Amino acid sequence: MSGREDLSATAPAAGLLVWLGLAGHPRGLGTLFFAEMWERFSYYGMRALLVLFMVTPAAEGGLGMTAAEAALVYGNYTMAVYLLSIPGGVAADKFLGLWRSVILGGGVIAAGHFTLAVAGVAAFYTGLALVAIGTGLFKPGISALVGSLYGPGDNRRDAGFSLFYMGINVGGFLAPLVTGFLAQSATMKAWLAGQGLDPLASWHWGFAAAGIGMLLGLAILVVRGRDLRGSPPPLWGKAGEGDSRALGPALMLAAVMAGTLALMGLIMVSDRAGFEPLRWVYVLLPAVLALWLGFSKDEEPRRYGAMFVLLIGAILFWGIFEQAGLTIALFAEHLTRSEIAGWAFPSSWFQSLNPLFVILLSPIFAAMWMKLGDRQPSSPVKFAIALVFLALSFLLMAPAAMLTAEGRISPLWLVGLFLLQTTGELFLSPVGLSTMTRLAPERAVGLVLGIWFLGFALGSKLAGVLGSNFTATDPAALASSFVWQAGLAAAAAAAFFVLTPWIKGLMGGVR
Repeated sequence: MSGREDLSATAPAAGLLVWLGLAGHPRGLGTLFFAEMWERFSYYGMRALLVLFMVTPAAEGGLGMTAAEAALVYGNYTMAVYLLSIPGGVAADKFLGLWRSVILGGGVIAAGHFTLAVAGVAAFYTGLALVAIGTGLFKPGISALVGSLYGPGDNRRDAGFSLFYMGINVGGFLAPLVTGFLAQSATMKAWLAGQGLDPLASWHWGFAAAGIGMLLGLAILVVRGRDLRGSPPPLWGKAGEGDSRALGPALMLAAVMAGTLALMGLIMVSDRAGFEPLRWVYVLLPAVLALWLGFSKDEEPRRYGAMFVLLIGAILFWGIFEQAGLTIALFAEHLTRSEIAGWAFPSSWFQSLNPLFVILLSPIFAAMWMKLGDRQPSSPVKFAIALVFLALSFLLMAPAAMLTAEGRISPLWLVGLFLLQTTGELFLSPVGLSTMTRLAPERAVGLVLGIWFLGFALGSKLAGVLGSNFTATDPAALASSFVWQAGLAAAAAAAFFVLTPWIKGLMGGVR
């Protein structure tokens, strides 16, 4: 049975599919929905703990880093997670095929989380490296598989990616609740002590739970993904392209890997005193590529130019948005009341608000795009709207920061922040994924999705830079930081509104 056959044909799960909004979409979407749900459970479960674990004193089971040190590690790690999607996408396109890339990547991710479950600094950094490598293989592969379910001109594509994005966030919602309870709650620590175990090791139980989530995602793919195993195969393995023709792709993969590692090294060097101006390279380089390709006479280079323009918007968006796992996580820990009606909860639970709002809003967005059809806004306009909502979210946090001078603030401020950010996210992230799969040549879908994840990579690094100056003791400085970031998002939104006609021209008819 083809992966493009209608999901409504699978009667046993019809009720669940209708409830999730998956009915009427290709049947493979359901399998990928649940597999990605568990993979994101593993990622966001670990991310919710990462900065808090690093800044917790060693005497309390953490690593005892300063906020600035943790911010740089967080930025470099999240950058590597997505930057490695570029060589991962090439490996999927040329050698592994999308299916094998996803399976192999998932296995490496699980190994990374279980390594994090082992105490020790060496295990910590080894685990982070394994998760980054595995995600580089997994993410472009599974996103490309979703795109392969829809034919050219299929108006269900944006809706399908919005629903797939909801699956990501079901996992993201559950993960901090589970891992945060295991790592931070007094109940878990008391249970460990009662069992004769070290309660300070509770952080590592949270990391282990993330690994179990990844194994569940792999199990779903192996059991339910039969129809997806051959779609599409690696290019060098197609008929007429045997091993003798693999040298070209091998050299391409080596070149892409070398370039990726060089860029990663350059960005890490920019953390060193005196080398900070190098940070402009990873902001200005996409702009140079967008202009160079955008003024080409050929359609395909112009489409790549459009991709790099969208990439710039994504870098700025994620640079501010990813403060959720950094400055906002520290804001929640040190400056926000983590309680409801006298009932205290782990501060990491605030990380579930964003995916909760995605779950609630994704069906609305999917239905809206389906109803509007050809009348929906173009991708550049959606990006601009996303940046407007992001700016509003950080403007909201400016008065919240000033109120911390009087003590911990209400959790409702963070609820408002995440609601505005999530609305913006749904205008940009699933739309960006969908647009990239439409702009990409068939022979390079994995590579193009690697380029899209470069936006996450560089944005995450930017988040680490922006968050390195976080302070819990100077409300005025904190408010000023929020206003500055809101202004940056607003300026980017204005640029996208102005440049929309040019960007649409580069896209060559792709909305």
